[in-house]
This record gives sequence, structure tokens and C-alpha cells, in this order.
Amino acid sequence: MANCAIVGINWGDEGKGRMVDYLTDHFNVVVRYQGGGNAGHTVVNDKGKFALHLLPSGIFREGVVNILGNGVALDCENLYNEIETLRAAGVTITPENLKVSERASLLLPWHRELDALEEARLKDKKYGSTKQGIAPFYSDKYQKKTVLAGELLHPEHLKAHLADLLEWKNLTLTHVYGAKGYTMDELAAWIDDFGAKIRPFVANTTALLREAQANGKRILFEAQLGALRDLDYGIYPYTTSSNAIAAYAPVGSGLPTAKLDEVVGVVKAYSSCVGEGPFTCEWFGDEAAKLREAGAEFGAKTGRPRRVGPIDLVATRYGVEMQGATSIALTKLDVLSYMDKIPLCAHYEIDGVQTDDFPFPVLLDRAKPVMEYMPGWQCDISGARRWEDLPEAARSYVEYVEKAIGCPIGYVSVGAERESLILR
Repeated sequence: MANCAIVGINWGDEGKGRMVDYLTDHFNVVVRYQGGGNAGHTVVNDKGKFALHLLPSGIFREGVVNILGNGVALDCENLYNEIETLRAAGVTITPENLKVSERASLLLPWHRELDALEEARLKDKKYGSTKQGIAPFYSDKYQKKTVLAGELLHPEHLKAHLADLLEWKNLTLTHVYGAKGYTMDELAAWIDDFGAKIRPFVANTTALLREAQANGKRILFEAQLGALRDLDYGIYPYTTSSNAIAAYAPVGSGLPTAKLDEVVGVVKAYSSCVGEGPFTCEWFGDEAAKLREAGAEFGAKTGRPRRVGPIDLVATRYGVEMQGATSIALTKLDVLSYMDKIPLCAHYEIDGVQTDDFPFPVLLDRAKPVMEYMPGWQCDISGARRWEDLPEAARSYVEYVEKAIGCPIGYVSVGAERESLILR
């Protein structure tokens, strides 16, 4: 596994942080290649439980270089606060083990404000934004109206650039939304505070990655969210504003010549979803509350209760195809232990016709789940550490999912500890 991407197969929230934390033992470099502070990767280790939003999940491993690539929405304020939180827990973070691409664009305070203003304008038609400024940020990036992190190293140029952007952005704030605009003093103060704190981490990470590749170093590419939230291939428009698929890793990381040797797709043993949009297998009421409580399904970034339901094999198979997954990590299998029979969404029905194909987004609201059931195991499996330790019913469930999605399941996780990963 010289180059490996770890990606989400479904709506995000699959447990990617644990897989990155586990696999970083085998890698020299970990790179986040897209997204920003709008989602979280939860990592549990000997230092505690952490919800990472911007920092790569390899930050806990000594000797691993962590990189925020050019495809990331770089929020200096949230990144600095996250660094300080981990430092307080005894995690070492320095410019030696954390590097920020000079080509990453800065998410500025007005991006968060515009995000909130637009969600308020949409009212009951909102997209379910976390209000972290992600959509306005990527919109500005593709209009070529953002500040690159490398500009923090050139203060005179940066000041003139910000003044140009400020004039343009205030037109939108004041004339479209009727909000208060920003002053240059306010913006300069934010840059002088949070930009200055991130400046020591800024580097030419493309050169670093090219050198690592030339020296045979192992590189792990870490994604945020999942295939169904990908801007181009997800449940549009209820997606994120960047590409969460593995194919974007070479571009967003800063190493466009990278070839992926392996793509580990992460899937929960059931389904969960944060945010708005179609969710065919969703449960409601007491049934949902029981599964949500058993799986502690609350957003790592927002704390919002996640929408939950049985595993969706139609959506998962589609996610496997879009990600080009070579193996699957099935997480949180132990959460299903309370069920006497295990439900699976095996097919969809649309307008009376059964299908195994994931439909075009506008048809998803008409899709109904076609369920199948397998026997439950009804015992605590959180202590299992070998495949043979799992009861036959649990192994049968894993094997059924594996066959249905057409991709080998190489890892199964149970329990919360770092060591609770079963290799098949």
C-alpha cells in the first residue's frame, strides 16, 4: 500500500477517523485533500476521544507528517482552536508534523456569515448546511476570489488583495442580504491574529509530497464525508461543495501524479446521515431512537442527532463503484447486537418497479426500501478481536453484505477502543 485513500462510501459519518488512525502505523504521510471544518472524524485513543474537523487523523502518530492539501477549505481560526485543544491533551503539533499547502485557500469570516444568511433565506428549502462557510468558500474559489495560504508570507501583497476582495464581497453582504459589511480593519485584525498563528505551518507541500514519493514513502489520503455527498456524484443538491471521491485525492492533495494502490471504503453496519436530503432507508420514532442511542449517533461537528436506518445495500454498492473501492472496512457491527433480526435494505422500488440501481437524484424521493432480514446474534461482541471470535450470525451478516456490494470486507470494527479492529 504505497498510496492508499480512505474514503466514505455513503453519506459520511462512517468511521473514517478510526481507520486512518489505525492504518497510519503503516504510512509516513497523511494528507487531507478536500472539505473543511464542516464534518468531523472521531478518533478514540490513549489520550482520549477527539472529534477532528480539519486536522488529518494521523496527527496522533509520532513520526507521521500530516498535510492539509490545496483542496481543503482552510479556516485558520478553527484550525488553530483545534490545534490548541489537542495540545492541551498532550498531542505534539509543530511545523514538523503538520504542514499546510501554500496553495490552500483561506476560508474567511464572511464565508461563515454568508452561509448562515443563505440558509436563513432558504427557510424550509435549506440544504442542511453546518454553517461553516463551505459553499460560499468553494463558490469564491472557483470565481478566483480567495486568498491563498501562501499569501500570508507576503503581507504587503495580501493587504492589497484583501482590499480588492473586501469591496466586492461587501456588495453581496449589503445589497443582496441587507447585512453589515466588513471593514479593512476588521479583516486585518483577523488575519493578524489567526493568520499569523497558522503562518509557521505554511509550506510548499507539493514539493514535499514529490520528494516523499521519489523516496518511496507511503502516503495515506484522507477524505471527508462520503460518496453520496460528493458534489458531482452524490445526492445533488444535498451534497458538500467539493469532491469526496478517491479520484480527487491526487488533485486536492497537491500530488497530481499520485497513483492510488488501494482505496479503503468505510461503511457502517447500518446507515446514518447528518443533514438534509433523500435517505431512502430512514427509520423514525422509537425504532430510530433505539438505534441512534445504541450507536451514539450524534454529529461530531454539530451534536445534531443523526438520521439512522438499516444498511442500504443499493446506496452502498453505488458508493463502492464511485469510490473504486478495493476493500471495505465495516464499522460498528456491535451496535446491531440488540436486534433479534437484522434488517437490510436490499433493493429499491420506484413507481412499482423494483431496482438494484441507485437512481438519478430527482427520483430518490419516490424510492421505497425493499427489506430483507437476517438472524441476529443478540450477544455482546465488542470484545471480539479475531474473525473466529464473532458468532456465526454476525459472520453471516458480514458475508452477506460483502457479496451484495461486490467488494471484499477486509476490516470489521467492534467496540470503541483503537485495538477493536478485526482483520479478515
